[in-house]
Amino acid sequence: MLNIDAIHMREINLPLAHPFETSFGLTTGRRILLIELEAEGLTAWGECVAGEHPYFSDEMIDTAWIITETELAPRLLDADIENGGSVPHILKQVRGHRMAKAALENAVWDLEAQVEKMPLSQLLGGTRKVIPCGVSIGIQPTLEQLLDKIDLELEAGYQRIKLKCKPGWDSNIFEAVRKRWPDIMLSCDANSVYRLKDIDHIATWDEFKLLMIEQPLWYDDFYFHSMLQKRIETAICLDESIRNRRDALAAIDMTSCRIINIKVGRVGGLSEAIAVHNAAEERGIPVWCGGMLETGIGRAHNIALSSLPNFSLPGDVSASKRYWSQDIIEPEVTVSSKGEIVVPTGIGSGYQVDKARIEALTVRRQTLRSRARVTA
Repeated sequence: MLNIDAIHMREINLPLAHPFETSFGLTTGRRILLIELEAEGLTAWGECVAGEHPYFSDEMIDTAWIITETELAPRLLDADIENGGSVPHILKQVRGHRMAKAALENAVWDLEAQVEKMPLSQLLGGTRKVIPCGVSIGIQPTLEQLLDKIDLELEAGYQRIKLKCKPGWDSNIFEAVRKRWPDIMLSCDANSVYRLKDIDHIATWDEFKLLMIEQPLWYDDFYFHSMLQKRIETAICLDESIRNRRDALAAIDMTSCRIINIKVGRVGGLSEAIAVHNAAEERGIPVWCGGMLETGIGRAHNIALSSLPNFSLPGDVSASKRYWSQDIIEPEVTVSSKGEIVVPTGIGSGYQVDKARIEALTVRRQTLRSRARVTA
């Protein structure tokens, strides 16, 4: 059993090294909920990836804070925890709030790896020693700035370039990029901004030989994505639509996509992420790990997950310096000139949390303790 003595909640404010624009808007900094578990003389960490606004999903940091403090953390403190995989059952009475649940569950997986004295990747069933990396490039002020940014990332070795797109920033951009780099691995991400009236327009993107078109239509849709996938040659990748293994199976059976993006927070934690990975692998559908502007804590969990065998496409798990002037882990995540990240072999996540930096960035905190162990 894993006996948790205390759960520390912290909100930190961390400015991005560079503004990041998607169809949702422009992000210049992050408010981030961090979870620290105290247990058996050890500390383990998790990160809630919910944003400042309910734009990507119906969660946001303030709802995650409330639900963690009032519902999720008390349940976890009072439970008999066998392992990380038992956490979804402990929290199942609370519907939804997957990003809040993931922060707690992933911290428990980190704790279990430390107790078992093994790398988190090994505990999850990972087999890869290195993971291939791509980058997600936000909408830029000008085409020239976009081309310069792509050039910089290709020089850094990244294996796949993903372009955020929206109406007015799509076909002309893809055409310019393909003209300059005919053979690079290129994809796009629409974050659900297109509609049925745009299907004829999207169908013209086949000429750009994209690896995939990520979530072009509604965030909660399978049916119309299935219609679109039957219309085009380019693979559709679903992101927001996939909340769990059942969604993955439905999307695959409906031919709504040919690739799946797995985000740990979006599906509710590492347990469900592994279940989605396995369902896709069984049906020959490749997966990759998406990013949510994580700090090094969430990034470390993404690296461990990406070591599973069916993560065969370059994901968005890139270097710390692409997002933060200074991360909150040591060493920071780095990417080799081959566009790869070495999977850590140390105990737990393989990275050390910079507690002093976290304390300096903290703007809100709360500590919850186990009633059973306080009264013992």
